[in-house]
Amino acid sequence: MALKLHGSAMSTSTSLVIICLHEKEVDFELVPVDLFAGEQKQPHFLAKNPFGQVPVLEDGDLTLFESRAISAYIAEKFKETGYDLLRHQNLQEAALVKVWMEVESQQFHPAIAPIVYQFYVVPLKGVSPDQAIIDDNLEKLGKVLDIYEARLSSTKYLAGDFYSLADLHHLPYTCYLMKTTAASVINERPHVKAWWEDISCRPVSKKAAEGMTFGEKCTLKIKALLL
Repeated sequence: MALKLHGSAMSTSTSLVIICLHEKEVDFELVPVDLFAGEQKQPHFLAKNPFGQVPVLEDGDLTLFESRAISAYIAEKFKETGYDLLRHQNLQEAALVKVWMEVESQQFHPAIAPIVYQFYVVPLKGVSPDQAIIDDNLEKLGKVLDIYEARLSSTKYLAGDFYSLADLHHLPYTCYLMKTTAASVINERPHVKAWWEDISCRPVSKKAAEGMTFGEKCTLKIKALLL
């Protein structure tokens, strides 16, 4: 029985899980959740995730939420198929993957998320992005990326000379960031830029990126909700 993934392809958290599933060559059914209609806040969805957020993964009688937890579960359960994202055969490499997964969660994400929110979500509400928030978080993100630049000057990927879940977790938010004027924070750091070009050009990454768009329909839906 195929896994069921409840979410939206344009959502950063859902796309993270989609990329992981494809890297592991796992069949799954994407059950669309209309975020603009607030479907994630309805009782039937809250029964799956009481926080009212996508994605939710159903694997038989197991229900999981939180994208990083879901991706780690997938990478562990299906370790015999697809790409080894957790480096199961090498304890030291596996430990480094976990270190850089934490760095993404605790350092990278808190800085990049407000920037992407200002560029994409705020304008859909009929409000101009707050440049002060963008600048403040770009400064924070730059400091994180300075550490990445130093790290990537000696290793091809964050955990070592191998692609892993630590790199994968950076894909969704950075994909959106690179479509904005803030892309320079990546492009001006040569090793970070080379790393980004590498991981974003993986076939699975490019396929997932096709669904990551705030298109005209999304704009119209949000405007309708605000009337």
